[in-house]
Amino acid sequence: MSRAIEVDTKTFVRFWLVILALGLLGLFIWKAWAALIIIGISLFLAVAIRPLAQRINKLTKKDHATSSSVIAYALVIGFLGVIVALVGPVVIEQTTQFVQQLPDTFEHTLGGWDGINNFGRTLGINNLQEEISKWLESFSSGFVSNFGNALVVSVGTIAQVVTNVILTIVLTLFFSLEGPGIVESFWKMIEGKHKNSEVRAYKKLTQRMVNVFSTYVSHQAMVAFLDGCVVTIVVLVLSLLFGFSGSLALPMGLLALVFYLIPMFGPIISCGLITLILLFSSPVAAIVFLVFYIVYAQIENNVIAPKIQGNALNLPATVVLVAIIIGMNVFGLIGAIIAIPIAGCIKVLIEEVPGLREAEIEERRREEA
Repeated sequence: MSRAIEVDTKTFVRFWLVILALGLLGLFIWKAWAALIIIGISLFLAVAIRPLAQRINKLTKKDHATSSSVIAYALVIGFLGVIVALVGPVVIEQTTQFVQQLPDTFEHTLGGWDGINNFGRTLGINNLQEEISKWLESFSSGFVSNFGNALVVSVGTIAQVVTNVILTIVLTLFFSLEGPGIVESFWKMIEGKHKNSEVRAYKKLTQRMVNVFSTYVSHQAMVAFLDGCVVTIVVLVLSLLFGFSGSLALPMGLLALVFYLIPMFGPIISCGLITLILLFSSPVAAIVFLVFYIVYAQIENNVIAPKIQGNALNLPATVVLVAIIIGMNVFGLIGAIIAIPIAGCIKVLIEEVPGLREAEIEERRREEA
């Protein structure tokens, strides 16, 4: 038995307006995805710098949020500049040394072209040197023919990356300087002239969530510092055991520190780079470091980091690991970055729900009176 459902024109129009608004919102997010990522990263970095700015404010004993933010921002940029200045020359020096020693290494390790040809005969290839030469000639011809297109694409990509980095740096500075004032103006506008207990409750909730992100970043930096110290000590010990320059220790530690701030892929990238640099000086030392770091990374990622982050946010280490796994599988790299602070925010939200309900009841009573 069918029934006719009557819908008034007003409800019908509202329904389709909501559908249209959701569609336009989805289209906007899709079109502005790159810009939204830059804005999100800038907000995240501005919140990350906030604890350092607050500490500088306490040390100077002056209530100048703007100057403290500028000093904190300058310290972070200066620290990254020092790392580039220390690591860059080491990488160039080791690469140059490797290229200079490549003929001798080729001769002693593989026995030169005679050794290559002998190895080829075991595979059924009479002249492996000739086959390699033909492949290199074919590769170079294809590379030269496609070099123009590859160069144009590479220049365009590099220019876009540089532009995005500059925009992120500038936007982070503006958020650090003007963000607190904008947020305060927003809450004052929402609250209006009357003291609204409900607005104060939501303001408290928001502040606690911001503190969760700040705490997460500061303790992530703590774990990164520990990782850098361990790498520095290990490389220094390896230099004493295998007889290469100990001056590599500090730059390699700084390299590990910076890359550890990138969840998931950061430690993998730093491990690969440090192993490659050590390979130029001592292949055995590089293999020992690789094995050590793989073992240490498992302990650090599954025991040390969750313990430090969990204690800072009052979350069990199990919850931290579950949050990382869910975030990584749902949103990939971005999910891994924001998984722990989101878990902390959910905990804060659960804790503040009773207070929000009380504020709503109190506000209703005040309006009825």
